Amino acid sequence: MALIPSTILTGFLGAGKTTLLKRILQEEHGLRIAVIENEFGQENIDNEILLHDSVEQIVEMNNGCICCTVRGDLIVALASLAQKRDAGEIAFDRVVIETTGLANPGPVAQTFFVDEEVGAHYLLDAVVTVVDARHAMMQLDEHEEAQRQVGFADKILISKADLVDAGQLAALTARLKRINPRAPISQSDFGRAPLSEVLDLRGFNLNDKLDIDPAFLTADEAHEHHHAHDDDGEHEHVHTEACDHSNDHHHAHHSDDIAAFVFKSDRPFDPARLDEFLASLVNVFGPRMLRYKGVLLMDGADRKVVFQGVHQIMGSDLGAKWGESEERGSKMVFIGKNLPQDVFIRGLEQCLV
Repeated sequence: MALIPSTILTGFLGAGKTTLLKRILQEEHGLRIAVIENEFGQENIDNEILLHDSVEQIVEMNNGCICCTVRGDLIVALASLAQKRDAGEIAFDRVVIETTGLANPGPVAQTFFVDEEVGAHYLLDAVVTVVDARHAMMQLDEHEEAQRQVGFADKILISKADLVDAGQLAALTARLKRINPRAPISQSDFGRAPLSEVLDLRGFNLNDKLDIDPAFLTADEAHEHHHAHDDDGEHEHVHTEACDHSNDHHHAHHSDDIAAFVFKSDRPFDPARLDEFLASLVNVFGPRMLRYKGVLLMDGADRKVVFQGVHQIMGSDLGAKWGESEERGSKMVFIGKNLPQDVFIRGLEQCLV
């Protein structure tokens, strides 16, 4: 039986997750979606959408969607839903997990990799983060959880864009891209976003494409770029986030603990050295490594190697063959909290052939 695609829907308090969920639940889209509210604290979703009066209740909507409130272990809730589905008691073909507004999405994402039963039934499709255009700058300044939610995202939906002007929206968009260059950004006004921008994104799957915003790797006034050249003329491009950047919204400087950097090289990696170095990185810095992903050129290999991870959980897989005319090289992105970029870059350079 095919694995059930699962989406983690996150975003800070008041960002608009409930509004988006309402639309998903009420629209006649023909999909059978199980929506799990992963709720540990105060209720933050309307009672008419999800029931709250027991430890776990399941209610089926008239359009085929299923709502389930979870007060506790997400693994238990996912397993319970899968058992009911296998027994023919309920029917659904997708899962959306809505986290609380102050939640760190990391442990929720890890659920799909640390539990054998969950892994046997579910596939983590993507982490979708809703960002409140009106309040996001302040939230990113004051709350690490808001930065983590952006850092973990495979897709970012900006809500309440009508409440800010074009300059404020551009400044926010630029900041979001600096925190997480690999997540596409679009707008969701009053919960209106195509389901194709929420479901079946394949954002978390291993594949042979690394989605990094092209502008992230081009020089502009807001970014610093360092180019390290070696003796034979080949070079690695390292992008550094300019942590303090101006914001038209309230003319302040922001220093985000969560930030991203990219490593690129057209020289192949030595597989053994790279494996050893990546393992040491995860061992030392894993708790601070939110998301990392890359397409790698390995010495002597005719296929791409794709790797990605969340915190200490890292995996790799063979990708497609390198094309005859394709420019070969490695491209890696790391998103994390106060990561020592120079340690990462120097170590990766030493793993090159």
